[in-house]
Amino acid sequence: MAWGALIVAGLFETLVVASMNQFARRRSWKPVALFAGSFAGSLALLHFAMRTVSIGTAYAVWTGIGVVGGTLVGIIFYHESGNWKRILCIFAILIATIGLKLIEG
Repeated sequence: MAWGALIVAGLFETLVVASMNQFARRRSWKPVALFAGSFAGSLALLHFAMRTVSIGTAYAVWTGIGVVGGTLVGIIFYHESGNWKRILCIFAILIATIGLKLIEG
């Protein structure tokens, strides 16, 4: 249950980053509302997950999902560079995140 909450927390973190980018592009209340809701959900689920998962692993997984998600959102929706070096780094983060999960148990 904690690992599922941690994954969803990381996905919410991706929404936090996307909403910050939206607010930077056009100032309106919608990105701010999405930011606030996503951030609250992300932190609440991270807090729940940290009751079981160690702090270092939980934080690394949470930020890893956020980094990968934010990068993919940038590539897919904002036409940022998707060159092989960036894709390779995304895979390295994913492998490290999965490795932490396997080590933690």
